[in-house]
Amino acid sequence: MQVKGSTTIAAPQDKVFTYLTNPEFVSKCAPGLESLEVIEEGKKFKGTVSVGLGNLKVRFSGDLEFTEIIAPSKATLKAHGAAPGSAVDAIATMQLSDAGDGVTQLDWTADINVLGTIAALASRMMGSVTQKLSGEFFDCAKKQIEAS
Repeated sequence: MQVKGSTTIAAPQDKVFTYLTNPEFVSKCAPGLESLEVIEEGKKFKGTVSVGLGNLKVRFSGDLEFTEIIAPSKATLKAHGAAPGSAVDAIATMQLSDAGDGVTQLDWTADINVLGTIAALASRMMGSVTQKLSGEFFDCAKKQIEAS
């Protein structure tokens, strides 16, 4: 499944990039994030996230790693998580560009593969839930960056 989106943020590109690659900042806006631990500064992390899919609540624990960082324009994050009887793999990329007048254009995509029980039980809802949670994250991030 692929989800994507874009937004503009009223802040310079380098500031937006710095915020969106900072785990402390990101953790404040990530829906359902229960914990985030830095394993290797600026590169590897462990986390636990809880996601509701209709009546089903699922807790994934996993590893996250920046596989590409081209400051201040691009970052790619790879994630692998597991829940009882299920697994998720994702690759997310954000592309930043200067939109002029101190505004940054942010375009993002995420390719997500869910396997196991969760995929079978909640496959129809996953796309819309993932798009909704991604939108909540970027709305929060935009507000936080513009307010700082």
